[in-house]
Amino acid sequence: MKRFFMVPLLVLITVSAFSQTRVIRGRLTAFNRYPVENVEVGAKKAKSSVLTDSLGEFTLVCEEKDVIQIRGKVFQRMTRRVQPDDDYIRVNLIFRDTPKNRQIATGMGYLSEESLAYALTHLEDENNDFCNYTDVFSLIRGKFPGVQVRASSAGGEGVFIRGQKSLLEDTEAIYVVDGVQVSDINFVNPCEMVSIDVLKDAGAAIYGAQAANGVVVIETKAKNQ
Repeated sequence: MKRFFMVPLLVLITVSAFSQTRVIRGRLTAFNRYPVENVEVGAKKAKSSVLTDSLGEFTLVCEEKDVIQIRGKVFQRMTRRVQPDDDYIRVNLIFRDTPKNRQIATGMGYLSEESLAYALTHLEDENNDFCNYTDVFSLIRGKFPGVQVRASSAGGEGVFIRGQKSLLEDTEAIYVVDGVQVSDINFVNPCEMVSIDVLKDAGAAIYGAQAANGVVVIETKAKNQ
């Protein structure tokens, strides 16, 4: 009788183990344009890894709540926690530009010589991971850990650089997009951004007394068009 009960139990354990795995597909690019080949993409918990193909694409078996690790010798290492709706992900890698890395990038087949030469000359502003974020506030959370993003007194989300001094005092930072002060940055698309900076103290002083709570300065591609 004991064997009779053990068999279903073993089947249940096996099915449960397999149900924890999932398949993630994705694509890696550099300079928000060029597919990156031969870069290793791994799953930390599942201990699986694959290389991207000529289109920069990959298919990876991982576990629920796994951590995807992207390793390329000439790129900034990136990690990404698997989310419930992550069926297909797109990641733009940041190239670390040195003479040696240029040789490695073409020698390892990550990028062609022509693509890399053009990118370094014309696409410097695209060498970022801004497109990896769904909105400007998640980007700020990821880039500036000491800065708070929470509900604003004006409604929606706001950025608070100096924390909350009191329940009555509004300490939200001011926002400057392409040299113009705006009341909200929710409209800014991370993929259209060239740079973002968070200023306080002396750095914010150039924006006057109203910048006492800090300044979020964003430059977009539209400024240079």
